[in-house]
Amino acid sequence: MNSNSPKFKRNRFMQKAVITACSILLTSTLIAQEEPPQLNVILDIDALYTPLESKPIHGDTAVKLLNELETKHYSSIDIDDNFSSIVFDSYIDALDGSKLYFLKEDIDQLSAYRYTLDNSLKDGSVEPGFEIYNVYYKRILERMIYAVERVENHVGEMDFTIDEAIQIDRENAPYAASLEELDELWRLRIKNSVLSLRLTGDDEQEIIDKLSKRYRNQLSQISKTNDKDIFQTYMATVATAVDPHTSYFSPRDSENFNMGLSLSLQGIGAQLTTEEEYTKVAELIKGGPAERGNELKAGDRIVSIGQGVDGELQDVVGMRLDDVVAQIRGEKGTVVRLNVIPVDAIGESSATVVSITRDTVKLEDQSAKKEVIELSYNGEIFKVGIIDLPTFYFDFEAASRGDADFKSSTRDVHALLDELKEEDVDAVVVDLRNNGGGSLSEANQLVGLFIETGATVQIRYSGLRNGFTRSFGDSDPEVAYTGPLAVLVNRTSASASEIFAGAIQDYQRGIVLGGQTFGKGTVQEIIPMDYGQVKLTRSKFYRISGESTQHRGVIPDISFPDFYDAYEDIGESSLDGALPWDTVRAVEYTPYHAIQALVPELQQRYDARAQKSPDFIYLRDQIERARVMRQREQLSLNELEVKQEREENRRIEFDAENMRRLLKGLTLNEWVEDPNAEEQEQELVAISDTAPADESVEDAVEEEEEEEEEGDPLLLESGRILADFISLNSNRVSSVSPGNTPQNR
Repeated sequence: MNSNSPKFKRNRFMQKAVITACSILLTSTLIAQEEPPQLNVILDIDALYTPLESKPIHGDTAVKLLNELETKHYSSIDIDDNFSSIVFDSYIDALDGSKLYFLKEDIDQLSAYRYTLDNSLKDGSVEPGFEIYNVYYKRILERMIYAVERVENHVGEMDFTIDEAIQIDRENAPYAASLEELDELWRLRIKNSVLSLRLTGDDEQEIIDKLSKRYRNQLSQISKTNDKDIFQTYMATVATAVDPHTSYFSPRDSENFNMGLSLSLQGIGAQLTTEEEYTKVAELIKGGPAERGNELKAGDRIVSIGQGVDGELQDVVGMRLDDVVAQIRGEKGTVVRLNVIPVDAIGESSATVVSITRDTVKLEDQSAKKEVIELSYNGEIFKVGIIDLPTFYFDFEAASRGDADFKSSTRDVHALLDELKEEDVDAVVVDLRNNGGGSLSEANQLVGLFIETGATVQIRYSGLRNGFTRSFGDSDPEVAYTGPLAVLVNRTSASASEIFAGAIQDYQRGIVLGGQTFGKGTVQEIIPMDYGQVKLTRSKFYRISGESTQHRGVIPDISFPDFYDAYEDIGESSLDGALPWDTVRAVEYTPYHAIQALVPELQQRYDARAQKSPDFIYLRDQIERARVMRQREQLSLNELEVKQEREENRRIEFDAENMRRLLKGLTLNEWVEDPNAEEQEQELVAISDTAPADESVEDAVEEEEEEEEEGDPLLLESGRILADFISLNSNRVSSVSPGNTPQNR
């Protein structure tokens, strides 16, 4: 895939992470950094390239890793020729998934290892992994030398008036048959980088200086590759070949990974991974500075980093992930500036600078929160309580100390429900969008707030306890809330969120709304080793209905348009090697309401509103535009064509937003003609058609308040569906009264 593409690669999210310790959480205080790259690094492949060799500890660790995989993994693992072939393909793809470094002849020669890696690993040899990497190591050094020479000597020759294009996604492209063919791929690739900087307003010398520094930095970083890097990459690939959530961490990467499990985090609160030469934001930590700022997004790619409010932006494209992390970490209260390519943008010409003040990510910042929204329904005001739960948290340390007020998502939600009942809400929505999970016991207990007693989840263990399935449930008959309930989810609602949503759906205790959930229905365990540690899948979740949450996730009763619909490669089902969906025996349970019987009528009423809703029309258009953008196969290198296309896209987005505002009776935005005014290009200034110029600031403030009053359209529609539900239930459900006959859904 082209480095400027915003695409999430199929399983590349997992594969690229293994190169440098999977995702590293940006936490802790600033650590000592390595010396800065030398920009006068010699451009001589013979001087730079020295094959790297393994050490005895590497072979010993490989044997122990295989033993852990074979004896403790949930699935039955056969270390055979098929396993070897999977490892070979995954390793090659992790190193060069875009086919920009290896030549076809390299792959042909290395294919001799396709069916022998299993035997080598069993014998305690990782030499094949090192030999494959050494070929890649030499090729990537050659490419960086080519890039430096191309930038420093040929930028002035580039013609941006001719019709040339660069292929966006090279995952399925063939490997170059010759060095000349590879040079041509890189000529176009470098030309695209030059064009991106031209479109930001840089002159020729500025472009040469920036790109020369970038590629020389990359060359310097790559030349520091050591045996630990290769071993980590190879062993992580071996582990990930079993399933995408199993991985190996070397001692250094174990330290970084374990740091990420802390509940008190100091930094910007983000997880990073690598994709091609870019460092990419994999996830924002709920309650962290980055998430609170609402500017940095998952999928954004970092181009450069600046320290403080005015420190020079330093290019980090191609830099090792741990070195990027070292630049972003810092003391609480200090500012770091990230120049990022937004997830929905294509090239560096769309990059924006995001300023983040480092802080401590505290457990209370991730706590459940509530609000009450009001909407008109059949001429009456309908009050809906919203509980936003960002994660299923539990302060184990405080609880073990015996603290009476330890933090717990269940305890917090219980208190919020009591407050909402005092406010006399008509219904409650539990918002689990973007909730990636957390404590299993908390998910179990949270279900218990809405049911009397009963099972909430089943867990099937394998390995040493092959085939044993155990159900967990709520034994406390107290019900914190008995009224109408909805659960709002999306594609990034995962794990514990899926357990909660699945149980509420199976019991027909509430209506599940939104998008299909992630589908992570497996449980991992960290197992220490003499040299590093392995994160191993040990068990699997099942709903009380017997259906696995793995792979398929939870399908909502009523689906909302979800921006993640444009990204077909998000979710467990998109990951290579993901464990399959299956079923176990259902447990006995009793539904609380006849929700499934009402879903057709609820769906019909929702469809009628959604077809006319300005917000839903706009959202569906956005999703479709993103989908079309992601389906593009090429990027033009004709400057005029690129400018025209960018302006057309900006106009389409502007017109769509104004149509939404027109249909809602809001003040229209005014078109900004100057595309070079960065701030104006990033956000449209809203002004009244009749307001004098000197009142623009006041109008902007009023417009901002007006925007705030609009509310989240998905939450508002959730409230309307609950109002429909109450209307369809002649008794206006106000208490839970389970029937007497157990049945399975």
